[in-house]
Amino acid sequence: MKYSLLLIALICFKSVSGQVPSAEVQIKSAVLAAPEDKRADATVYGYNAKGEFVVLRKGTNEMICLADNPKQKGFSVSCYHKDLEPFMARGRELKASGKTTQETFDIREEEAKSGKLVMPKQASNLQVFSAPDEAFNSATGEVTNGKFRYVVYIPWATAASTGLPTKPEAPGMPWIMNPGTHRAHIMIDPPSKD
Repeated sequence: MKYSLLLIALICFKSVSGQVPSAEVQIKSAVLAAPEDKRADATVYGYNAKGEFVVLRKGTNEMICLADNPKQKGFSVSCYHKDLEPFMARGRELKASGKTTQETFDIREEEAKSGKLVMPKQASNLQVFSAPDEAFNSATGEVTNGKFRYVVYIPWATAASTGLPTKPEAPGMPWIMNPGTHRAHIMIDPPSKD
């Protein structure tokens, strides 16, 4: 009974209160999305006690990691190559200004075509590590039953230029999303191990 109450309290800690975990916990859990050999030196963005998006740790390598947003359902952290930062930062800026997903896409598309928004010239990786709320311990930063998703941005690439299908044809098979646009990317969503 005691264990059950503690477990319920931990599950509700994030989802009900929306309380921001400590910077240490945010960093520990954010870098879970990075390749293991890149974790110690990655830059990490997260949230301060007021819920503001801030740099929690300045890194020295090419990886940028984002901590879980305590205001959103579920646990989700991501890490990406620093060359994607202009694209990612612009997306955050547009979202904060109230733009819809489609408006954000259209604005960044136009800006990328004009050269105002600089997109990577080479393929650039983003990795997402996610789990249900109950799988994240916001006191320790431990995550159980997490799942990876991989995204490789290749601006302007098409199905014809890559040989990839435009939808997944088998579980875990790579495919190209948003082909021919600034946001063209290879999606790799490994099947769950359940």
